[in-house]
Amino acid sequence: MKKVPLNKRQRQEQLLAYLNDNPFATDQELAKHFSVSVQTIRLDRLALGIPQVRERVKSVAQDAYAQVKSLEAKEVVGELIDIRLNQSGISLLDISETMVLERKQIARGHYLFAQANSLAVALIDAPVVLTGSARVRYKRPVKLGERVIAKAVVKVQKGNTYLISVYSYVEQDLVFKGQFIVT
Repeated sequence: MKKVPLNKRQRQEQLLAYLNDNPFATDQELAKHFSVSVQTIRLDRLALGIPQVRERVKSVAQDAYAQVKSLEAKEVVGELIDIRLNQSGISLLDISETMVLERKQIARGHYLFAQANSLAVALIDAPVVLTGSARVRYKRPVKLGERVIAKAVVKVQKGNTYLISVYSYVEQDLVFKGQFIVT
């Protein structure tokens, strides 16, 4: 069964809805999702007054950094996008050439760990937070140019000790998961 293409108005309505659910989607991902060219997506964004992904991320990130007590913005690996202290948070990490193994062009594991660990520490509403232990699993290699979205949730709190689960994804693929105990 062939999919009927959307008209401009329908596509723009669905684009708004899609970006509400997936605010970090790139123009390339949107073009693929809607089966149109990247240029069409850019024209739709312009018509709707939607900034490009870099600007959307930056505006959301500024609000998130303002809440964090345990780390300075420059100490966070990746970009904090959303944070609810002592509850949950999201960060982004774009894999660049400096982060990959030269021959294989896959990300060094310590960058994925650092993103997850700094997100876990940033979640806690305290001036000093230390990682007591971490249990991590790398699920698949992350390649140069991929965007890693880490999502953290506080699972248990006992006094000033927290168990935090972090799941990192590239698109819909789980690439890393970790359990962090922080105090």
